[in-house]
Amino acid sequence: MTTTESKDRIYRSPAGIAGGVLLLGLAGWLGIDAIVAGDGRTPWLALATLLLVVPLVTAFTVRPAVSANEDRLRIRNPFRVIVLPWGEIASLRSGYSNEVVAKSGTKYQLWAVPVSLRARKRAARRESRRAAELSGGRGGRERGSGGGLGGFGGASAAVPDEPVRAQSDQIMDELRDLLENRGQAETAQGRVSVRWAYEIAGPAVAGAVLLAVLIAVG
Repeated sequence: MTTTESKDRIYRSPAGIAGGVLLLGLAGWLGIDAIVAGDGRTPWLALATLLLVVPLVTAFTVRPAVSANEDRLRIRNPFRVIVLPWGEIASLRSGYSNEVVAKSGTKYQLWAVPVSLRARKRAARRESRRAAELSGGRGGRERGSGGGLGGFGGASAAVPDEPVRAQSDQIMDELRDLLENRGQAETAQGRVSVRWAYEIAGPAVAGAVLLAVLIAVG
């Protein structure tokens, strides 16, 4: 995940973007080749498939983003854009997915901040090592407190004091801090707005209809 230092903090998934760009490049290469060099109905089938596939791949990989400032949280999911003032947010939850819960009870998933169970396990292992090293370092300092250099614990002195967290969990912690600090602010009040991404759904539906017609016609 990356954070842009600006008025808005912007969070996206680099892995999702990279995968999406590769898939779009592959689809474009195969599709354009079929349109240019294909015979009979092949160019039309390729065109319909591109109209269907490109918006969907874009929606689930390149499009998702979460931006936050002192007044609101903006979630750009595959097919919707949700804007929630901090005053309308009840909580931010992390489980098998990250989601925000509005005071109305409606839940919205944060597609741009996916949960990685593997990253959580790696972070848990690093945290266990960190705790063990800190414990060993304290023991060394206690044993060496009578004088000399024994009290500095060698490599343990470089062990960070902060707990090790997976990156998506760190992002959720930042968002929770903003919610806690700005939830009661006057400028962070308002209504939740939801806008459907017709620019994604429209071409995808058109592609699906065209593909279905071509297949039905035979």
